[in-house]
Amino acid sequence: MPERALLLTGATGFVGGAVRPALAREGWRVRCLTRDLARARRREPTLDWVQGDVADPAACARALDGCRTALYLVHGIGEGPDYRRREVMAASTFSNSAAAAGVERIVYLGGVAPRDTGSQHLRSRLDVGEALRAGPVQTLELRASMIVGHGSLSWLIVRDLAARLPVMVLPRWLKSRTQPVAIDDVVTALVRALDLPLEGSCWFDIPGPVTLSGREILEESARAMGFPPPRMVEVPLLSPRLSSLWVRFVTRARWAVAREVVIGLTDDLLARDDRFWSLIGHPPRLSFAEAATLALDAERGGSRARGPWGAIERARGRSRSSP
Repeated sequence: MPERALLLTGATGFVGGAVRPALAREGWRVRCLTRDLARARRREPTLDWVQGDVADPAACARALDGCRTALYLVHGIGEGPDYRRREVMAASTFSNSAAAAGVERIVYLGGVAPRDTGSQHLRSRLDVGEALRAGPVQTLELRASMIVGHGSLSWLIVRDLAARLPVMVLPRWLKSRTQPVAIDDVVTALVRALDLPLEGSCWFDIPGPVTLSGREILEESARAMGFPPPRMVEVPLLSPRLSSLWVRFVTRARWAVAREVVIGLTDDLLARDDRFWSLIGHPPRLSFAEAATLALDAERGGSRARGPWGAIERARGRSRSSP
């Protein structure tokens, strides 16, 4: 492959699909790793696909051959009770394989460190970053909290709650704060990270421009859809595990994954700083409202929500547009 050759793991996921066109525009020749080669080729037949898993040394060696850098975007949330240990082992395997292939840099997208212990999902993402940075290949870890864009799991949960529940209980965890970041800004961060001069492995937070509580995120999401903000009744004893049950009932998010995301919202997820944006000379980031509007615009190009909840959304929309 050409000198500016890159292996993209997680190529069929939300972030992988968003960053791939940007990599091509920057002159990278992208090879994509997938566990389901036939399905990937049906969806994107013109791309350079290699079948394999990041936990398989032989598959990694084949995929990484001739690549200068790698984007590590895989995450096994919801893939069994022991996924945290397996993810760390896979990260170490990938790093060692990358070193053997002569890869110069790995860029990894992880999550912001919580102030407390956090959920297994958040701890796993941080452990994977630590394993990659401790490996033999220079690694730049970027840490994001909620990523806003069409296809984002956390955005799907927020969007569905705001669209479908005009009244909801307010568990204590919706007071937790975070700094949502637009997928467009995340893509810029990942692409610029590939060539950023570094002396060794390191990590940076990549926060959005505004700090919002869970309640404020729901209110902003409703406004972006043209709905009034949901009325919220405070119920301080409703735990994240219990309240994740109504998340399961209302949203389209896969239950095993949504449960981990909701539990992870217990703590504030706030960046240590935002200096990475200055290092790459990135212009002002998109606001939450702007990112939400772009996500909704992208959604309109796809199929509409089905079932009873889809009917409720459409009914609310008709009611909103009536004189």
